[in-house]
Amino acid sequence: MAAQLTFEELFDPEFLESLETFNLRIKRFLRQGRLGEQLTHDRGIGLEFKDFKQYVAGDDLRAVDWNIYRRLGRLFVHVFEEYQDLPLYLLVDRSRSMFLEDEPRVHAALRSALALSSISLSQHDVVALLSFSNELEMHSRPIAGKKQLTLLGRRMVSLTEQDGTQLSQSIHQLSFRKLRPGLLVVLSDFFDPQGLDSVTDSLKTCRHKLLLVQLVKDSDSDPTQNEDLVGDIRLVDCETSDAVDVTVEPAVLNRYRRIYDEFNQRLTNFASDQGIGLVRLNADQDVLDQLAGLFESGALTV
Repeated sequence: MAAQLTFEELFDPEFLESLETFNLRIKRFLRQGRLGEQLTHDRGIGLEFKDFKQYVAGDDLRAVDWNIYRRLGRLFVHVFEEYQDLPLYLLVDRSRSMFLEDEPRVHAALRSALALSSISLSQHDVVALLSFSNELEMHSRPIAGKKQLTLLGRRMVSLTEQDGTQLSQSIHQLSFRKLRPGLLVVLSDFFDPQGLDSVTDSLKTCRHKLLLVQLVKDSDSDPTQNEDLVGDIRLVDCETSDAVDVTVEPAVLNRYRRIYDEFNQRLTNFASDQGIGLVRLNADQDVLDQLAGLFESGALTV
């Protein structure tokens, strides 16, 4: 079990300083201006000018451009693009597998969550923190304002290790929460004892826009990086305690790699088919650099 980190340890001054630079970089690449907003199909009095159109009966007189009228003797109105904010819901995996290893995946998950939160909060969108293991838990109602970032970060570090993983059940429970439709970011390794099909089936029913953040490590695809995986060993599932005896040999390793690659490909295909965002973050590397690179390359759009 990983030691519980304090706010100052998980979000140290160097990380918080890097977060400021990250925000500046990302804002240049959010073509719609904000992480959590989406253009509506309506036009009206908004914050961003779109075009002119000729006045027709019923148009708002406040939108008339009187300078054009004085020059041309014809009435034109300003057309604006109306924006609708999209609440950001962060759903963090608290199962035991996220807390294993010397640098637990949950640390990268929480740093990623705070980075995404900082973008939304700086643009006056609302953010809520949820987590799941065997059940869904809500740790904060939607909050707004960039001054709330520290409060949100302190709630994140209070998320302690739980036992199992029931992502599909948690998504089902989420449907009973009276939450405004928004962007749901699921931060997980997506290893679920119910199987990937159960997870993807539940995600299909979710009424929120989805972004899946999969936390991976190099040793996931190459188990030989773990020096303990040699000879005859007993593998024990950290969440279910199920055990299996294995002789580590080339054929076994090749089969494992094939199954792991198939798992990732199935998750990728699901996201692509459903129009869902999916990013894989290496938990052993700087998450801000990875997220910034994905935004700038266009691989991550939300």
